[in-house]
This record gives sequence, structure tokens and C-alpha cells, in this order.
Amino acid sequence: MPYFKQAHRSGRSSGPKGARPAFRGHGAGRRSTSHTRPSRGPARQRLNPALFVNKVVMTEEVQVFKPEHAFADFAIDSRLKQAVVTKGYVLPTPIQDRTIPHVLKGVDLVGIANTGTGKTAAFLLPLIHKVLLKPAEKIMIIVPTRELALQIDQEFKEFSRGLRLFSVCAVGGLPISRQIAFLRRAHNFVIGTPGRLKDLIERGVVKPATFRTIVLDEADRMLDMGFIGDMRYVMSLMPADRQTLFFSATLSPEIERLIGEFLNEPVRISVKTGDTSKNVEQDVVRLQNGRSKFDTLQDLLQGAEFSKVLIFGQTKHGVERLSQTLISRGFKAESIHGNKNHNKRQQALKLFKEGHVQILVATDVAARGLDIADVSHVINYELPMTYEDYVHRIGRTGRGNKRGKALTFIE
Repeated sequence: MPYFKQAHRSGRSSGPKGARPAFRGHGAGRRSTSHTRPSRGPARQRLNPALFVNKVVMTEEVQVFKPEHAFADFAIDSRLKQAVVTKGYVLPTPIQDRTIPHVLKGVDLVGIANTGTGKTAAFLLPLIHKVLLKPAEKIMIIVPTRELALQIDQEFKEFSRGLRLFSVCAVGGLPISRQIAFLRRAHNFVIGTPGRLKDLIERGVVKPATFRTIVLDEADRMLDMGFIGDMRYVMSLMPADRQTLFFSATLSPEIERLIGEFLNEPVRISVKTGDTSKNVEQDVVRLQNGRSKFDTLQDLLQGAEFSKVLIFGQTKHGVERLSQTLISRGFKAESIHGNKNHNKRQQALKLFKEGHVQILVATDVAARGLDIADVSHVINYELPMTYEDYVHRIGRTGRGNKRGKALTFIE
């Protein structure tokens, strides 16, 4: 490709390994604690383009992880083991291998892991087993976005099929009356976002005192989005003798303070290997004289290797406009952003996941937690607000043991 910056010598990244920009990404936790999602407060940071360049040496010897356990070794119900086989899992990922035994023991746990490492199964499997042993147990799982909540709920349903266990997904953007109706029926798991859960608690429908286990997933993102007040509200109503599982991709001083507040002598599991996955080759795209940004993008997307592409923009209107322009040029594209209602967003994700469209254009609402298989490329058509946002955007490709590429436009 003629558009890529030639910034590499001796096959090494042009940016220092583990380099971090000189700013803090979690100050947003001091913003509004309203249960409606606050607006993004900080202005975009000036990011060094070298942070977006990290060549993968495709012939390098890859260290193969050797788990201490097979799924059959875990002390979980045999029906759960069969569900694991049905999903096609063979060996646990590092976070699953090291986390599941501790969760089964009932201790508090902090898990630090890169995105796309199998965290959901790491807590769902042992917690479903816990409920099978004690059917009266209730589990609360709090996540930052509705998409992640729905994804976890779907995975719960796949693991628990035929076990007569029930979940309620409590997220904004969907009718609260329907969620209240489900909550009044028998259920074991409540999976939701902080604002909607707070609303349901205030209405007396969800009673935190009846939950003896809570999972805070992607806690750093919830802090970043200004949900710290809602998190503290929910945790203050939980029983003191609970089990708390806390997962985060980063470990900042603010996160450490939350761990100190919410957990009791937790086991710490860290399988994080760096800010960005080694499976993601990163590069920049510089515009050539006389070439428009869109024309450059169009030329890239016509390459055969760009088979399943996630493109990030900044604004809802910009994302929709780019999506429509791509469609007018003959590309199969969809978009997800805050101006689309829940059903249309889910439909767009489904079309992209199932390969009916080549391109999904998104705002950062899609940057966290979504597990979309076989994304070949992430393209940052517009720069992210922070380096943390960049890390989570490009984490949509190169998931598991797959390779992926991330390209960032530099003007």
C-alpha cells in the first residue's frame, strides 16, 4: 500500500515498547454520577503517531500458552462441561485457566487481562456452577455498555441451556416495563448497566441485599464513563459477606482505590501482556498530495484482504454520513451509533457478525467488549480521544489467536 508511513527499521516498532502518553485516562471518573450516560468531558489529547505503529514480524516464533488445566479438570457440573464442548472450547485461555479455580472457591478476585481473552467464560462458568449447587443464589453482573450486557446474557444462555436457570438483562435503551416484568419472575442472574440498575433499585424491583455475588466487568471503562457514583451506590447496598469479582484491562491509581473499597483481600490474577495485542499489526495512513481522505479509504477497502472491516469515527452524524457514502459507492456497509435505536443497532451488528456486510462504521460505543469474530481490519478514520480508546478500538481485531491489522489515518 502506497499510503503507509515507512517508519520501521530492523523490524522493530517505531514506538518504544509499552510507551504511554503523558496524560491520565481516568480523570473522567470524577464527572457526573447521574444514571444517564454523561457526555465525554475531555478534549481529544495530542497523541504521538508513533503509538499507532507496531509491526508484527509474521515469521516470529509465537510462545504457545500451556494451561495447567483442561476444561474437564475443573470442578464444575458435568452438564456445564458438555456445554463447553458444544461451544467448541478445547483448552482454557490464560485468564480462564487461572481464574476459574479461585472463583469456585468463593474468594474475591481481581482479574487484569487484555480485551478478547475470554473473561466472560472465566466468571460465567464457575458462577453458573455456584447457582446449580445453591439454586437460591443470585448473581449481579455490571458492565459499562448495553452491547456488552447483551453479549454476556447471550453467552449465559448458551452455557445454561437446559439447566432451568434464568437471567434478566437490564440495560438502557429498552423498555423498563418489560425488564420489571422479567425481574418479577424467577431469575438467578441480573446483567446490566449501572444507570439502569440504579433506576431499578430505586424503584424497589432489584434488591441488592439479596445478591451475594457481584461481577464488575470492564471496571476501568465504567470509571472512564463517569459511572463511579452509580457503582458505589449499588455496592453500598450489597451484603458485606459477598463474593466480588472485579475485571479491568488497566490498573490505575483510581482502579486500585476502587479495589480497596469494594473487595476483601482479593486474589489478583494478571495475564495482561501489554497495552495492545501482539496479534495486531498497527500502522498509520498518511494522505498523499491531491488525495482526499475518503478516496484513500475507498482504495484501501477495495483490497481483497479487507474482508471484514470495523471503521471508527468520532460523531454520530459523521459515522452515519460515512456509512451512507460507502453504500453509495457500492460497498456493503452498516453503522452503529447513539442516534440508532437498540433494535437497529443490534440488527447492524448481526449483519456484520454474520458476514452479510463487509464494513461496520461505529462510534466508540462499539470499542469495548464486543466479541466479533474474524475482523480483518480496524480503521481509525478519525483519531480516538485518548490512547486508552485507541487500545480498545483496535482490540476488536486480532482476538484469541487470530491475526489482525489496525490502520490510523493521520492528516
